[in-house]
Amino acid sequence: MPSNDARTLLQAAVPTAVVGAVAAAISGGVAGGKGALGAVVATIVVILFMGIGLAVLQRTARSLPHLFQAMGLMLYTAQLLLLFIFVAAFQDTTMFNPKAFAITLVAATLVWIGAQARAHMKAKILYVEPESDKREKLENTGSKP
Repeated sequence: MPSNDARTLLQAAVPTAVVGAVAAAISGGVAGGKGALGAVVATIVVILFMGIGLAVLQRTARSLPHLFQAMGLMLYTAQLLLLFIFVAAFQDTTMFNPKAFAITLVAATLVWIGAQARAHMKAKILYVEPESDKREKLENTGSKP
């Protein structure tokens, strides 16, 4: 994974993990061990789903740049739908507290999306060719600007 991709993943995963740890502590205090377990499971699910989605999106950006925007919209829609399915599937579970699971899932997802957006805004990735490099290439080929 290129350094920009790894940096973006790290800048999104760390705040999400911190929110998950805080949610686990709060859920543990409010709902006991099952609440903490629900928060931990939700945090892991969010980090896995969103991390895999980010990797797929970065791969698409490199190989099929013309599909990047459509792929991003489709990917986020699919991720949110899958997270909704997770909440629906585990709403009656006795393994962990479903309320703590659902609240942590939503909070961690929102933090991930915000942190990922911030990481992309802060990244200094050029999306146009600088003017000086363009002139040098034109001069080397004998063309006029």
